[in-house]
Amino acid sequence: MTLWFVFALMTVAAIFAVLWPLSRRGRADTGGSEVVVYRDQLAEIDRDMAAGIIGAAEADAARVEISRRLLAAADQGGREAPVQGSLNLRRTAAIIGLVGLPVIASSFYLALGSPRLGDFPLAERGRVADANQPLANLVAQVEAHLEKNPTDGRGWTVLAPVLSRLGRYDDAVRAYRNAITYAGDSADRRADLGEALMGTAGGVVTADAKAEFERAVALNGDDAKANYFLGLAAEQDGRKADAASLWQKMLAKAPADAPWRPLVQAALVRVGGSSPGGVSAPALPDSAVAAARDMSEADRGTMIKGMVDRLATRLKANGDDVEGWLRLVRAYLVMGERDKAMSALADARQAVANDADRLRQLNEGLKNLGLDG
Repeated sequence: MTLWFVFALMTVAAIFAVLWPLSRRGRADTGGSEVVVYRDQLAEIDRDMAAGIIGAAEADAARVEISRRLLAAADQGGREAPVQGSLNLRRTAAIIGLVGLPVIASSFYLALGSPRLGDFPLAERGRVADANQPLANLVAQVEAHLEKNPTDGRGWTVLAPVLSRLGRYDDAVRAYRNAITYAGDSADRRADLGEALMGTAGGVVTADAKAEFERAVALNGDDAKANYFLGLAAEQDGRKADAASLWQKMLAKAPADAPWRPLVQAALVRVGGSSPGGVSAPALPDSAVAAARDMSEADRGTMIKGMVDRLATRLKANGDDVEGWLRLVRAYLVMGERDKAMSALADARQAVANDADRLRQLNEGLKNLGLDG
Protein backbone atom coordinates (compact mmCIF):
# COMPACT_ATOMS: atom_id res chain seq x y z
CA MET A 1 0.00 0.00 0.00
CA THR A 2 2.87 2.38 0.72
CA LEU A 3 4.17 1.91 -2.80
CA TRP A 4 0.78 2.70 -4.31
CA PHE A 5 0.49 5.83 -2.14
CA VAL A 6 3.89 7.05 -3.36
CA PHE A 7 2.86 6.42 -6.97
CA ALA A 8 -0.34 8.43 -6.42
CA LEU A 9 1.58 11.38 -4.98
CA MET A 10 4.02 11.30 -7.89
CA THR A 11 1.12 11.33 -10.35
CA VAL A 12 -0.55 14.29 -8.65
CA ALA A 13 2.74 16.22 -8.57
CA ALA A 14 3.36 15.61 -12.28
CA ILE A 15 -0.15 16.75 -13.21
CA PHE A 16 0.16 19.90 -11.05
CA ALA A 17 3.51 20.72 -12.65
CA VAL A 18 1.87 20.77 -16.07
CA LEU A 19 -1.49 22.34 -15.24
CA TRP A 20 -0.62 24.91 -12.56
CA PRO A 21 0.67 27.54 -15.02
CA LEU A 22 -2.58 27.28 -16.93
CA SER A 23 -4.63 28.07 -13.85
CA ARG A 24 -2.77 31.28 -12.93
CA ARG A 25 -4.21 34.74 -13.81
CA GLY A 26 -2.00 36.55 -16.28
CA ARG A 27 -0.55 39.85 -15.14
CA ALA A 28 -2.37 42.70 -16.94
CA ASP A 29 -1.39 45.62 -14.73
CA THR A 30 1.14 47.06 -17.19
CA GLY A 31 -1.46 49.08 -19.10
CA GLY A 32 -3.04 50.35 -15.89
CA SER A 33 0.25 51.56 -14.45
CA GLU A 34 1.11 53.47 -17.66
CA VAL A 35 -2.24 55.33 -17.58
CA VAL A 36 -1.51 56.57 -14.06
CA VAL A 37 1.97 57.75 -15.10
CA TYR A 38 0.68 59.63 -18.11
CA ARG A 39 -2.01 61.34 -16.05
CA ASP A 40 0.59 62.47 -13.56
CA GLN A 41 2.68 63.87 -16.40
CA LEU A 42 -0.31 65.93 -17.65
CA ALA A 43 -0.83 67.40 -14.17
CA GLU A 44 2.90 68.16 -13.93
CA ILE A 45 2.74 70.11 -17.25
CA ASP A 46 -0.05 72.27 -15.83
CA ARG A 47 2.05 72.97 -12.72
CA ASP A 48 5.14 73.86 -14.77
CA MET A 49 3.17 76.24 -17.00
CA ALA A 50 1.61 77.95 -13.96
CA ALA A 51 5.05 78.43 -12.48
CA GLY A 52 6.33 79.91 -15.72
CA ILE A 53 8.85 77.13 -16.33
CA ILE A 54 7.48 76.33 -19.80
CA GLY A 55 5.51 78.35 -22.26
CA ALA A 56 1.97 77.77 -23.50
CA ALA A 57 3.10 76.42 -26.88
CA GLU A 58 5.50 73.94 -25.31
CA ALA A 59 2.81 72.89 -22.83
CA ASP A 60 0.32 72.22 -25.63
CA ALA A 61 2.83 70.11 -27.58
CA ALA A 62 3.68 68.07 -24.49
CA ARG A 63 -0.02 67.56 -23.70
CA VAL A 64 -0.64 66.26 -27.25
CA GLU A 65 2.23 63.69 -27.03
CA ILE A 66 1.31 62.52 -23.55
CA SER A 67 -2.38 62.28 -24.52
CA ARG A 68 -1.44 60.10 -27.50
CA ARG A 69 0.53 57.75 -25.24
CA LEU A 70 -2.31 57.73 -22.72
CA LEU A 71 -4.82 56.66 -25.37
CA ALA A 72 -2.48 53.89 -26.60
CA ALA A 73 -2.02 52.53 -23.04
CA ALA A 74 -5.76 52.59 -22.40
CA ASP A 75 -6.42 50.78 -25.70
CA GLN A 76 -3.90 48.02 -24.83
CA GLY A 77 -5.59 47.41 -21.49
CA GLY A 78 -8.93 46.98 -23.22
CA ARG A 79 -7.56 44.32 -25.58
CA GLU A 80 -6.23 42.17 -22.68
CA ALA A 81 -9.61 41.93 -21.02
CA PRO A 82 -10.85 38.98 -23.17
CA VAL A 83 -7.71 36.97 -22.29
CA GLN A 84 -8.49 37.39 -18.63
CA GLY A 85 -11.99 36.19 -19.31
CA SER A 86 -10.73 32.63 -20.17
CA LEU A 87 -9.43 31.99 -16.64
CA ASN A 88 -12.43 29.87 -15.62
CA LEU A 89 -12.00 27.68 -18.70
CA ARG A 90 -8.34 27.01 -17.88
CA ARG A 91 -9.14 26.13 -14.29
CA THR A 92 -11.86 23.73 -15.44
CA ALA A 93 -9.36 22.02 -17.76
CA ALA A 94 -6.87 21.72 -14.89
CA ILE A 95 -9.44 20.06 -12.62
CA ILE A 96 -10.48 17.62 -15.35
CA GLY A 97 -6.83 16.69 -15.94
CA LEU A 98 -6.16 16.28 -12.23
CA VAL A 99 -9.16 14.03 -11.58
CA GLY A 100 -9.88 12.50 -14.99
CA LEU A 101 -6.42 11.17 -15.87
CA PRO A 102 -6.06 9.00 -12.71
CA VAL A 103 -9.62 7.71 -13.10
CA ILE A 104 -9.07 6.73 -16.75
CA ALA A 105 -5.68 5.11 -15.99
CA SER A 106 -7.15 3.13 -13.07
CA SER A 107 -10.04 1.92 -15.22
CA PHE A 108 -7.68 0.63 -17.90
CA TYR A 109 -5.49 -1.13 -15.32
CA LEU A 110 -8.42 -2.84 -13.61
CA ALA A 111 -9.70 -4.05 -16.98
CA LEU A 112 -6.41 -5.15 -18.54
CA GLY A 113 -4.00 -5.57 -15.64
CA SER A 114 -3.65 -8.06 -12.78
CA PRO A 115 -4.17 -6.13 -9.53
CA ARG A 116 -4.46 -9.33 -7.48
CA LEU A 117 -1.33 -10.97 -8.83
CA GLY A 118 1.16 -11.66 -6.05
CA ASP A 119 4.55 -10.05 -6.05
CA PHE A 120 7.62 -11.83 -7.42
CA PRO A 121 10.57 -11.27 -5.05
CA LEU A 122 13.82 -10.11 -6.59
CA ALA A 123 15.64 -13.19 -5.31
CA GLU A 124 13.19 -15.43 -7.15
CA ARG A 125 13.54 -13.45 -10.38
CA GLY A 126 17.28 -13.93 -10.42
CA ARG A 127 17.06 -17.63 -9.73
CA VAL A 128 17.74 -19.72 -12.82
CA ALA A 129 17.04 -23.46 -12.88
CA ASP A 130 20.30 -25.32 -12.48
CA ALA A 131 20.52 -28.31 -14.80
CA ASN A 132 22.86 -30.00 -12.31
CA GLN A 133 20.49 -29.92 -9.37
CA PRO A 134 18.53 -33.13 -8.60
CA LEU A 135 15.44 -33.80 -10.66
CA ALA A 136 13.38 -33.98 -7.48
CA ASN A 137 14.27 -30.33 -6.72
CA LEU A 138 13.22 -29.23 -10.20
CA VAL A 139 9.95 -31.12 -9.84
CA ALA A 140 9.36 -29.50 -6.47
CA GLN A 141 9.81 -26.05 -8.02
CA VAL A 142 7.31 -26.84 -10.77
CA GLU A 143 4.83 -28.20 -8.23
CA ALA A 144 5.19 -25.04 -6.13
CA HIS A 145 4.50 -22.96 -9.23
CA LEU A 146 1.40 -25.02 -10.05
CA GLU A 147 0.05 -24.65 -6.52
CA LYS A 148 -0.06 -20.90 -7.13
CA ASN A 149 -1.16 -21.25 -10.75
CA PRO A 150 -3.38 -24.37 -10.87
CA THR A 151 -4.79 -23.52 -14.31
CA ASP A 152 -1.40 -23.56 -16.04
CA GLY A 153 -2.09 -26.32 -18.57
CA ARG A 154 1.41 -26.17 -20.05
CA GLY A 155 2.94 -26.68 -16.59
CA TRP A 156 0.80 -29.79 -15.95
CA THR A 157 1.70 -31.13 -19.39
CA VAL A 158 5.42 -30.82 -18.63
CA LEU A 159 5.15 -32.22 -15.11
CA ALA A 160 2.98 -35.30 -15.77
CA PRO A 161 5.46 -37.47 -17.73
CA VAL A 162 8.26 -36.63 -15.29
CA LEU A 163 6.13 -37.86 -12.39
CA SER A 164 5.46 -41.08 -14.31
CA ARG A 165 9.18 -41.66 -14.84
CA LEU A 166 9.76 -41.09 -11.12
CA GLY A 167 7.17 -43.74 -10.32
CA ARG A 168 4.80 -41.23 -8.69
CA TYR A 169 1.84 -42.64 -10.59
CA ASP A 170 -0.93 -41.21 -8.39
CA ASP A 171 0.49 -37.72 -8.81
CA ALA A 172 1.00 -38.36 -12.52
CA VAL A 173 -2.67 -39.33 -12.92
CA ARG A 174 -3.70 -36.05 -11.30
CA ALA A 175 -1.27 -34.10 -13.48
CA TYR A 176 -2.54 -35.71 -16.69
CA ARG A 177 -6.14 -35.01 -15.74
CA ASN A 178 -5.29 -31.35 -15.09
CA ALA A 179 -3.38 -31.18 -18.38
CA ILE A 180 -6.48 -32.43 -20.21
CA THR A 181 -8.69 -29.94 -18.34
CA TYR A 182 -6.54 -26.86 -18.82
CA ALA A 183 -4.50 -27.64 -21.97
CA GLY A 184 -7.12 -29.51 -24.01
CA ASP A 185 -8.04 -33.10 -24.77
CA SER A 186 -5.93 -35.22 -27.12
CA ALA A 187 -5.23 -38.85 -27.94
CA ASP A 188 -1.68 -38.61 -26.60
CA ARG A 189 -2.79 -37.22 -23.24
CA ARG A 190 -5.53 -39.85 -22.89
CA ALA A 191 -3.09 -42.65 -23.71
CA ASP A 192 -0.53 -41.29 -21.25
CA LEU A 193 -3.22 -41.04 -18.57
CA GLY A 194 -4.19 -44.66 -19.19
CA GLU A 195 -0.55 -45.73 -18.86
CA ALA A 196 -0.25 -43.83 -15.56
CA LEU A 197 -3.40 -45.59 -14.29
CA MET A 198 -1.75 -48.88 -15.21
CA GLY A 199 1.25 -47.81 -13.15
CA THR A 200 -0.94 -47.36 -10.08
CA ALA A 201 -2.21 -50.92 -10.61
CA GLY A 202 1.23 -52.50 -11.05
CA GLY A 203 1.01 -52.87 -14.83
CA VAL A 204 -2.52 -54.22 -15.03
CA VAL A 205 -4.85 -52.62 -17.57
CA THR A 206 -7.70 -51.73 -15.23
CA ALA A 207 -11.17 -50.72 -16.35
CA ASP A 208 -10.30 -47.04 -15.85
CA ALA A 209 -7.09 -47.39 -17.86
CA LYS A 210 -8.88 -49.25 -20.64
CA ALA A 211 -11.51 -46.51 -20.79
CA GLU A 212 -8.78 -43.91 -21.32
CA PHE A 213 -7.18 -45.99 -24.09
CA GLU A 214 -10.56 -46.30 -25.79
CA ARG A 215 -11.03 -42.52 -25.58
CA ALA A 216 -7.59 -42.07 -27.14
CA VAL A 217 -8.49 -44.37 -30.03
CA ALA A 218 -11.76 -42.48 -30.50
CA LEU A 219 -9.70 -39.30 -30.94
CA ASN A 220 -7.03 -40.97 -33.10
CA GLY A 221 -7.60 -44.48 -34.39
CA ASP A 222 -3.88 -44.92 -35.18
CA ASP A 223 -2.55 -44.02 -31.74
CA ALA A 224 0.11 -46.69 -31.22
CA LYS A 225 0.28 -46.60 -27.43
CA ALA A 226 -3.48 -46.84 -26.94
CA ASN A 227 -3.86 -49.70 -29.44
CA TYR A 228 -0.96 -51.65 -27.96
CA PHE A 229 -2.36 -51.45 -24.44
CA LEU A 230 -5.85 -52.35 -25.62
CA GLY A 231 -4.26 -55.48 -27.05
CA LEU A 232 -2.51 -56.04 -23.73
CA ALA A 233 -5.87 -55.69 -21.97
CA ALA A 234 -7.28 -58.41 -24.23
CA GLU A 235 -4.28 -60.63 -23.46
CA GLN A 236 -4.69 -60.11 -19.72
CA ASP A 237 -8.38 -61.03 -20.06
CA GLY A 238 -7.38 -64.29 -21.74
CA ARG A 239 -8.52 -63.16 -25.21
CA LYS A 240 -5.24 -63.86 -26.99
CA ALA A 241 -6.86 -64.09 -30.42
CA ASP A 242 -8.30 -60.57 -30.01
CA ALA A 243 -4.94 -59.28 -28.83
CA ALA A 244 -3.17 -60.87 -31.79
CA SER A 245 -5.71 -59.46 -34.23
CA LEU A 246 -5.30 -55.94 -32.89
CA TRP A 247 -1.50 -56.10 -32.95
CA GLN A 248 -1.49 -57.57 -36.46
CA LYS A 249 -3.53 -54.60 -37.67
CA MET A 250 -1.05 -52.25 -36.04
CA LEU A 251 1.89 -53.89 -37.82
CA ALA A 252 0.05 -53.97 -41.14
CA LYS A 253 -0.42 -50.18 -41.08
CA ALA A 254 2.85 -49.23 -39.42
CA PRO A 255 5.88 -47.93 -41.32
CA ALA A 256 8.88 -50.24 -41.45
CA ASP A 257 10.92 -47.96 -39.20
CA ALA A 258 8.29 -47.49 -36.51
CA PRO A 259 10.19 -47.60 -33.20
CA TRP A 260 7.51 -49.68 -31.50
CA ARG A 261 7.45 -52.51 -34.11
CA PRO A 262 9.80 -54.82 -32.14
CA LEU A 263 7.64 -54.48 -29.04
CA VAL A 264 4.44 -55.38 -30.90
CA GLN A 265 6.18 -58.25 -32.73
CA ALA A 266 7.37 -59.64 -29.42
CA ALA A 267 3.84 -59.33 -28.07
CA LEU A 268 2.56 -61.32 -31.05
CA VAL A 269 5.09 -64.03 -30.29
CA ARG A 270 3.90 -64.06 -26.72
CA VAL A 271 0.29 -64.78 -27.70
CA GLY A 272 1.21 -67.16 -30.54
CA GLY A 273 0.01 -64.84 -33.30
CA SER A 274 1.42 -64.39 -36.80
CA SER A 275 2.78 -61.38 -38.60
CA PRO A 276 0.66 -59.60 -41.28
CA GLY A 277 2.33 -61.65 -44.04
CA GLY A 278 0.89 -64.83 -42.58
CA VAL A 279 4.25 -66.30 -41.51
CA SER A 280 4.58 -67.40 -37.92
CA ALA A 281 6.77 -65.22 -35.77
CA PRO A 282 10.03 -67.20 -35.83
CA ALA A 283 10.91 -68.52 -32.44
CA LEU A 284 13.16 -71.00 -34.34
CA PRO A 285 15.16 -70.71 -37.59
CA ASP A 286 13.12 -70.36 -40.78
CA SER A 287 14.40 -73.71 -42.11
CA ALA A 288 13.01 -75.54 -39.10
CA VAL A 289 9.66 -73.79 -39.47
CA ALA A 290 9.48 -74.78 -43.14
CA ALA A 291 10.32 -78.41 -42.34
CA ALA A 292 7.59 -78.56 -39.72
CA ARG A 293 4.78 -77.43 -42.03
CA ASP A 294 4.09 -80.89 -43.43
CA MET A 295 4.15 -82.67 -40.06
CA SER A 296 1.23 -83.52 -37.86
CA GLU A 297 0.58 -81.30 -34.90
CA ALA A 298 2.03 -83.83 -32.45
CA ASP A 299 5.17 -84.44 -34.54
CA ARG A 300 5.64 -80.72 -35.05
CA GLY A 301 5.41 -80.11 -31.31
CA THR A 302 7.90 -82.90 -30.59
CA MET A 303 10.36 -81.55 -33.14
CA ILE A 304 10.16 -78.00 -31.84
CA LYS A 305 10.53 -79.17 -28.24
CA GLY A 306 13.61 -81.19 -29.16
CA MET A 307 15.21 -78.23 -30.92
CA VAL A 308 14.49 -75.96 -27.96
CA ASP A 309 16.00 -78.50 -25.56
CA ARG A 310 19.15 -78.75 -27.70
CA LEU A 311 19.41 -74.97 -27.82
CA ALA A 312 19.12 -74.80 -24.02
CA THR A 313 21.82 -77.48 -23.62
CA ARG A 314 24.19 -75.65 -25.98
CA LEU A 315 23.69 -72.34 -24.18
CA LYS A 316 24.48 -73.93 -20.82
CA ALA A 317 27.81 -75.05 -22.26
CA ASN A 318 28.49 -71.74 -24.01
CA GLY A 319 26.55 -68.81 -22.57
CA ASP A 320 28.15 -66.06 -24.66
CA ASP A 321 25.53 -66.33 -27.44
CA VAL A 322 23.15 -63.49 -26.60
CA GLU A 323 21.01 -64.09 -29.70
CA GLY A 324 20.71 -67.73 -28.71
CA TRP A 325 19.46 -66.80 -25.25
CA LEU A 326 16.89 -64.42 -26.71
CA ARG A 327 15.75 -67.10 -29.14
CA LEU A 328 15.39 -69.58 -26.28
CA VAL A 329 13.36 -67.18 -24.14
CA ARG A 330 11.14 -66.36 -27.13
CA ALA A 331 10.62 -70.06 -27.86
CA TYR A 332 9.50 -70.78 -24.30
CA LEU A 333 7.07 -67.86 -24.48
CA VAL A 334 5.57 -69.17 -27.73
CA MET A 335 5.20 -72.61 -26.18
CA GLY A 336 3.37 -71.07 -23.23
CA GLU A 337 6.07 -72.11 -20.75
CA ARG A 338 6.62 -68.77 -19.07
CA ASP A 339 8.34 -70.26 -16.02
CA LYS A 340 11.01 -71.80 -18.23
CA ALA A 341 11.33 -68.50 -20.09
CA MET A 342 12.01 -66.64 -16.86
CA SER A 343 14.48 -69.30 -15.75
CA ALA A 344 16.30 -69.00 -19.08
CA LEU A 345 16.31 -65.22 -18.68
CA ALA A 346 18.00 -65.55 -15.26
CA ASP A 347 20.57 -68.01 -16.67
CA ALA A 348 21.30 -65.64 -19.56
CA ARG A 349 21.98 -62.71 -17.27
CA GLN A 350 24.24 -64.81 -15.11
CA ALA A 351 26.16 -66.04 -18.16
CA VAL A 352 26.91 -62.56 -19.52
CA ALA A 353 27.09 -60.69 -16.22
CA ASN A 354 30.83 -59.97 -16.64
CA ASP A 355 30.48 -58.59 -20.17
CA ALA A 356 28.89 -55.13 -20.17
CA ASP A 357 28.26 -55.05 -23.94
CA ARG A 358 26.59 -58.47 -24.03
CA LEU A 359 24.54 -57.65 -20.93
CA ARG A 360 23.31 -54.41 -22.54
CA GLN A 361 22.44 -56.31 -25.76
CA LEU A 362 20.57 -58.93 -23.74
CA ASN A 363 18.55 -56.33 -21.79
CA GLU A 364 17.57 -54.51 -24.97
CA GLY A 365 16.41 -57.78 -26.55
CA LEU A 366 14.38 -58.64 -23.45
CA LYS A 367 12.69 -55.26 -23.60
CA ASN A 368 11.70 -55.95 -27.19
CA LEU A 369 10.10 -59.15 -25.97
CA GLY A 370 8.05 -57.18 -23.48
CA LEU A 371 10.08 -58.40 -20.51
CA ASP A 372 11.81 -56.24 -17.92
CA GLY A 373 15.32 -55.51 -19.13
